[in-house]
Amino acid sequence: MSSVMLNILIGLITTVISGGSVWLAQRAKAARLWRGKAAFFGIQPGQRCLLILSRHHEKPRATGHRDVRALLEVAPLVEELGGRISVEPADEFLGTNGEATEFCLGGPVANRRSAAHLAHHLPGVAFTPLGPGPDSGAITAGGEEFRLALGEREYAVIAKFTPREASRPVFLICGQVQYANLAAMHFLKRDHRSLSRSLASPERFCLVVRISASRVYGHERVELERDVTAAAFRGA
Repeated sequence: MSSVMLNILIGLITTVISGGSVWLAQRAKAARLWRGKAAFFGIQPGQRCLLILSRHHEKPRATGHRDVRALLEVAPLVEELGGRISVEPADEFLGTNGEATEFCLGGPVANRRSAAHLAHHLPGVAFTPLGPGPDSGAITAGGEEFRLALGEREYAVIAKFTPREASRPVFLICGQVQYANLAAMHFLKRDHRSLSRSLASPERFCLVVRISASRVYGHERVELERDVTAAAFRGA
């Protein structure tokens, strides 16, 4: 074999080996990211995942369209991790989540299960009912108040905990308004990797997120406002 052909052959072999190494590295990275996401959300292939939906405050037998959009944020996540989706209305589902990861969407007025979760697992978080006055719809946690300013500044609580009766976590998404529920779910999906690294415990936390200028930027301009974990679970 001539030296030219030998060099060409060596080049081809090197290219194949290099390409194979890159492919294996990318595959290993993708698998690592998938495992991290599955661990954070507590979802395993074939596992049932509960999606608990609130009722519209003006139409008791219907769900608000923005909460349906929030559901559409959850469904691809569950599918990606190999879970099985089970959608349940908040006023019909009874019992703990057991061996199913639960996503409970909606504030305590529209979702009685959210109200029960707050009362029994997050006693340090309170929602002021909507009504006249500057405190309307405000969230209080750790002595701090997060006031609602529709279309300009809205807040949502995102909490993760595992009830004593269950083996899988509950993700509680409680917004001051429906749009905040959608934004909070978007935040959780978008930032789960950084949360896994920054939280004291990714297994049990309570966060307040802020949605800014939703009339202009929609649900995607959402960021962490405060980690209220210590205050939220105190006394639980």
